[in-house]
Amino acid sequence: MNRNWALVIIAGIIEIFWAIGLKYSNNWISWIVIALLIYLSFVVLLKALQTVPVASAYAVFTGIGTAGTVVVEMVVFGEPFSWTKIFFILLLLAGVIGLKLVTTDSSEKEGVE
Repeated sequence: MNRNWALVIIAGIIEIFWAIGLKYSNNWISWIVIALLIYLSFVVLLKALQTVPVASAYAVFTGIGTAGTVVVEMVVFGEPFSWTKIFFILLLLAGVIGLKLVTTDSSEKEGVE
């Protein structure tokens, strides 16, 4: 995995925090923190998009955010556990991993390291 794919993963992890924060924010300071996290996640994602294909990067970004938010809600905040949710999260992750495996970076296409 190269640096730009690592940035996509980091942006997805930041997305988990701001998505959960949307539900639990209750004052103007927390809303400012959420706005900064949203900004930061997209800045990191845009940096990664310099060489990573947009469609694949966005799928990975949203997949991490979606799966991570559901898992954190169940583990940390007591959302009811469901095998159906776990199945669909695994299905989502299989699709994201599949996209990553079949996608080549722009730098790999051009022969640039």
